[in-house]
Amino acid sequence: MRPFKLLFRCAAVLAICSTAMGSAFADTFALVNINQQALFFNQINEGAQKAADAAGAKLVIFNANNVPSAQNDAIENYITQKVDGIILVAIDVNGVKPAITAAKAAGIPVIAIDAQIPDGDNVAFIGVDNAKAGEDIGKFYADYVKSEMGGTAKIGIVGALNSFIQNQRLDGFKKAVTDSGLAITFLDTVDGQNVQETAMSASENLMTANPDMTTLYATGEPALLGAVSAVTSQGRTGDVKVFGWDLTKQVVQGIDDGWVVAVVQQDPAGEGKAAVEALVKLKKGETVEPIINIPVTIVTKDNVEQYRPMFQ
Repeated sequence: MRPFKLLFRCAAVLAICSTAMGSAFADTFALVNINQQALFFNQINEGAQKAADAAGAKLVIFNANNVPSAQNDAIENYITQKVDGIILVAIDVNGVKPAITAAKAAGIPVIAIDAQIPDGDNVAFIGVDNAKAGEDIGKFYADYVKSEMGGTAKIGIVGALNSFIQNQRLDGFKKAVTDSGLAITFLDTVDGQNVQETAMSASENLMTANPDMTTLYATGEPALLGAVSAVTSQGRTGDVKVFGWDLTKQVVQGIDDGWVVAVVQQDPAGEGKAAVEALVKLKKGETVEPIINIPVTIVTKDNVEQYRPMFQ
């Protein structure tokens, strides 16, 4: 066989293989996430990936590494690539709105999960009512202070002040505690910046500045992990009761030991799964509800057992 004919046939085979590979997926969806350090966000990824696999769709995941502007850039790139749908876990819910609007103009539906976009052009929101859940844990906290601490407490807050949803969780918590009418004093609110190490340092500073602090509330997984590490390292497990969001192995141990009292547990994998399933429906011409609420559970020593296998 002449060399040029062999080369031509090889090229043809490669083209056919390439075409077949390119058509292996019916749809391509993009997931724009906040970071890949927190277990919560990784569980969103896992739930979305399983749903994409089940639907025969391709899922590409972007890690913004806590940088809000990176999310805008990622969405703009996915618009250029003409993906079939975008799932967004927003950092800056207002700053990302122009990118969502651009996706809508390009005919690409955006599903927001975890963080609601105020008056955004996303097709739907999937996640938790963070303000209400914040109130729920606030009411639980107030009841605990009343029944177990004589109705008085001093509380410090570890938040992520650049996170819209964590601020909602804080506002809801404060409202419920204030409405309780108990003698609860709010001390400082420190910024963990959604980074565990930063949250740990901030928590240590919080306790040093407020040696009479008796309780602590953390608004997200990195904040709670940092707070748990700080309470442990400073030997305060005997006199500081901890409340917060999102279970981890360390937090479960704190519940077992009695000083982590209650934690709001979400279903991040369920959120990721529901988002992909919503995009599949939209691609088929079906409709989806504008708000799809994923329920939460307040985990205590009484019901932690069902969550233990997640961390073994």
